[in-house]
Amino acid sequence: MSFVWLYSFGSNIGLTDIEISGTLDNYKRATDWLYLEIFLKSFGVAALVTAICLVVGFPVAMALTFVSEKWRPWLLLGIMLPFWTNLLIRTYALMIMLGTQGYANRTLGWFWESASWAKTLVGLQPLPTWEPVQLLYNNFAVVIGLVYVHLPFMVLPLYSALDRLDKSLIEASLDLGAGHLRTLLKVVVPLAMPGVIAGVMITLIPALGAYLTPDLMGGTESQMIANVIERQFKRANDWPFGAALSFLLIYAMFILIALQSLRKKNAGETR
Repeated sequence: MSFVWLYSFGSNIGLTDIEISGTLDNYKRATDWLYLEIFLKSFGVAALVTAICLVVGFPVAMALTFVSEKWRPWLLLGIMLPFWTNLLIRTYALMIMLGTQGYANRTLGWFWESASWAKTLVGLQPLPTWEPVQLLYNNFAVVIGLVYVHLPFMVLPLYSALDRLDKSLIEASLDLGAGHLRTLLKVVVPLAMPGVIAGVMITLIPALGAYLTPDLMGGTESQMIANVIERQFKRANDWPFGAALSFLLIYAMFILIALQSLRKKNAGETR
């Protein structure tokens, strides 16, 4: 990391040599709108992925918390199972699912043909011939892939927080007339907030630096900042600029962690 940091203050000399001159030109170049736009897009995609993981992961964590002791280990095993398989293999498997001839398109085609058959049965004009939907090589595929990869990182902290929850508080809320939705929003969510914040951080930061999923499942308009960094090192042979982009990403992650630490410190002082 120290060598990469030093490279960010250097410049190319010839084809293979790098001179560490202390220049800030690489960081100045990184502030061009072209790269700022990619940074902002990466933050937006990471934030969207984190939000989807939170919405999907919270009910899953709730189910894990309130399920019987007999089934809980098996459900936790189901959450952990993807970690036992290489990320590259899981990504290719998801690409097979979302391809034009994949299972997702086959299922959609079956529903389409069933609806067309039903219309014909009642004497209506049948639907046009089914055309496969382009589910791969776009922003949709990148978001789906990142959600699939990072969902366990959200579920596990949420489950850890909810498992320590005093369930008598939920019973008291329901007994005092609060409905299930109000109990969830006013009692469960505030008490589980440490797990929510931890899950957001653990999901947001890796999603921000994701490389493999956008590279394999995204198109030319779906590249994130990690893909730009990879091109600087492997194709453009501009290691100093790639190092500057890398450390700008690291600085952004440090800022997120610092803000979280300050929030926890202020919350502790308030209590």
